[in-house]
Amino acid sequence: MRPSGRALDQMREVSIETGFTKHAEGSALIKMGDTHVLCTASIEPRVPSFIKGSGLGWVTAEYGMLPRATNTRMRREAASGKQGGRTVEIQRLIGRSLRAGVDRVALGERQITIDCDVLQADGGTRCASITGGWIALRLAVNKLMKAGDVVSDPLVDPVAAVSCGIYAGQPVLDLDYPEDSEAGVDGNFIMTGSKKLIEVQMSAEGSLFSRRQLNELMDLAEKGVGELVDAAKAATA
Repeated sequence: MRPSGRALDQMREVSIETGFTKHAEGSALIKMGDTHVLCTASIEPRVPSFIKGSGLGWVTAEYGMLPRATNTRMRREAASGKQGGRTVEIQRLIGRSLRAGVDRVALGERQITIDCDVLQADGGTRCASITGGWIALRLAVNKLMKAGDVVSDPLVDPVAAVSCGIYAGQPVLDLDYPEDSEAGVDGNFIMTGSKKLIEVQMSAEGSLFSRRQLNELMDLAEKGVGELVDAAKAATA
């Protein structure tokens, strides 16, 4: 039995509120159970120097957690003068995951920055950030298309992410914090709407896992990503 009482292949309840902020070109508050992340997309008429003049667009991301997103207060990273290694790793993951679903030629020479701010954490914050980040990106690109600034849709395939793991010896979908903290195996699966893999992060946290169990986790991830993509499409229709 999972602590939440969910079935092994059952996602947490997903809620998406678009247009959550006034000024961003795209914004969404995504809630996956008790994990809540605000994602905003900002369009800028510039690109990094390493692709300037290439005609290619760029999508990048920043990630952060509010001090009381967790059980005890965390010190703001700005107060220490630098980002932690975990923060840097996660925002790079978000950026390269979202770029995998973008035709950068069609986007044109502009940058879209996705900011992911974790308001409340209960496991799976990077996965919620990727899923919510794509929604914010979709909304921002919709504005570009409506204004005629891009000719063809640069978003070629939706992107979403979900965690899977082995908890109490059973493969489970969408781990919350009580499961994540006790899981023998923990993984994050980033995929497109057409079920192509972008990235898989898997680690044994206390018990090893077999090829059969990996296949079972893949099946769960496909199911979860499919549900998230459907929710994202409905929210941005």
